[in-house]
Amino acid sequence: MSDEFPYLNEQERIRFPSARAGTPEGIVATGANLSPGVLLSAYEQGVFPWFSEGDPLLWWSPDPRFVLFPSELHVPRRVARRLRAGEYRLSLDTAFTDVIHRCSEAPRPGQDGTWITSEMVNGYIKLHELGYAHSVEAWRGNALAGGLYGVSLGRVFFGESMFAVQADASKVAFVSLVRHLSLLGFTLIDCQVYTDHLDRFGAREIPRDEFLSALGRALASEATLKGNWGSRPWCP
Repeated sequence: MSDEFPYLNEQERIRFPSARAGTPEGIVATGANLSPGVLLSAYEQGVFPWFSEGDPLLWWSPDPRFVLFPSELHVPRRVARRLRAGEYRLSLDTAFTDVIHRCSEAPRPGQDGTWITSEMVNGYIKLHELGYAHSVEAWRGNALAGGLYGVSLGRVFFGESMFAVQADASKVAFVSLVRHLSLLGFTLIDCQVYTDHLDRFGAREIPRDEFLSALGRALASEATLKGNWGSRPWCP
């Protein structure tokens, strides 16, 4: 975390450069830190952090933006069979720290390292403690088989990363989360940048301006559901 930029608590905010004005790749700013107020400011303005260990802190707003509208969720047959069979026990917010560490350790095709740096891990654990960041866990017995985590504001969920050590565990967790979010009235899931993996579930690219408009509506529609989601009823 930068010693020069001040630590911002969850009530404090900063203004990022316009999400519409960045490099062709989508970089809108560098620097600052990953304190709660900075992270929440970024997500509210359609910006997210993405950088590697040893690199400067980079803030992104790509065009197009990769999103999933919950009403457009597609469940592949194999995943649907695993859900019906109840192969995994699912939970919310019971092992956030384990999930983010496992995501940071998961090998990524074409990458030598991870973008989930120790600074990122600490920043999102703090957001989880404040009730903004959430995890979904898939268990087989007492072993963590897969999971995912992200940030929730208003009625939008910002997906960050997922991992699996057993077949389709993260996919089962993802589908269960999307269905749960749909029941709660969420209208937008931000997937950030295109992946074949999420394309199979109905995610698609939309123009950045369309994303920012949808983001504004989702943030304004309802108050943020803060706290530990594991205490809320759900039907995975």
